[in-house]
Amino acid sequence: MLVYDLATARFVAQREDALLLGPPGTGKSHLAQAIGRAAIQQGYRVVYREAHTLIEEIADATLGGTRKEYLANLASVPLLIIDDLGMRKLPHTAAEDLLELVMRRYERASTILTSNRPVDDWGKLLGDTAAVTALLDRLLHHAHVLKCGPRSWCTKVHTDLRQEALRSKPLLVSDAHSEMAGFDPSTNGRF
Repeated sequence: MLVYDLATARFVAQREDALLLGPPGTGKSHLAQAIGRAAIQQGYRVVYREAHTLIEEIADATLGGTRKEYLANLASVPLLIIDDLGMRKLPHTAAEDLLELVMRRYERASTILTSNRPVDDWGKLLGDTAAVTALLDRLLHHAHVLKCGPRSWCTKVHTDLRQEALRSKPLLVSDAHSEMAGFDPSTNGRF
């Protein structure tokens, strides 16, 4: 299975990338962090950033005159995890900033990128189709792609628990604020 293979960190040694794609709540961030932790345990340096934070840091480095050094530092990290691309609106420079970073890392270091948006939407999302095409060309060249889903673990667990509760004990309809099966309002919440 791909997840177990990524956890070996062989892809880091081989300077390959990984894209974890799927709807929100499907475990992409958890998997990326777990893979990062496994890489750390195997002696690799890892940097984790949410996409919007990374873009803000690049902008701050640009304003502070340290962009070149900042990007050089990120380019030298064996594993960079960029989480949640597409969760927040990014500035118009995001595509170019990400492209520059990926180009510096291409075939020199590994990147994990998570997104809740299909790659076909990235041009519109980042506002620069040409830069996104170049970015994806480099990311996908030596990439492992994992599609997570199809639905959120959070809503699945909630739905499964609710269905189990309905099968085992009736919900008290009279207490609209309580979803606890078998809750007795006369106990005032004490068990």
